[in-house]
Amino acid sequence: MVDLTHLPQLVVLFFVIFDPLASFAVFFALTEEMVPVQRRRAALLGLLVATVLSLLVLALGTALLALFDTTIDQFRVAGGIVLGLLGLRMSLGGALEPTAPAAERSAQAVAAVIATPLLTGPAAITAIIVSVQDYGRPVTGLAVAIVLAGTAVLFLAAPLVRRVVNRTLIQVLSTTLGLITLAWGVRYVTEGLAAILRATP
Repeated sequence: MVDLTHLPQLVVLFFVIFDPLASFAVFFALTEEMVPVQRRRAALLGLLVATVLSLLVLALGTALLALFDTTIDQFRVAGGIVLGLLGLRMSLGGALEPTAPAAERSAQAVAAVIATPLLTGPAAITAIIVSVQDYGRPVTGLAVAIVLAGTAVLFLAAPLVRRVVNRTLIQVLSTTLGLITLAWGVRYVTEGLAAILRATP
């Protein structure tokens, strides 16, 4: 029986870290001049790559820690620093600008930018590995799936969503979510350090 007690908390965590609204702003800017078929292809490809990366981390993340002789608490501290830096950048209103020149904005190029680092960057990888350790693989996988499914709806309905959600609102929401990300980063660091200090003779 899968314990879903922490599912809402994990959905919020991954929504904050994946930040689909900020990724959507970049996606729309990069695909604004594309025809609908190209935009749909870029969205599906980017989401596919992000999903595959998430599944790989979900399945192999803890094994990678063992391979590199790293404990979960050491990784928690390192990942907390990454989350903190991401949260700081978001909370200070980091610009949501296109990250590829117009001439290079093919569906494949846009998909690569959206998949990583925007959706499944270092912060997302950290959160997945730590959540698997703390809450288990099934509930973590379900939370990631819910967030990616919501992101898919957002991207595939890009023109409609863009008429409802303007750039300023996305920036304000991203800035607010940055504070939550920063708080999670602090939590990871303090919990990791506390565990390491307890284990020290």
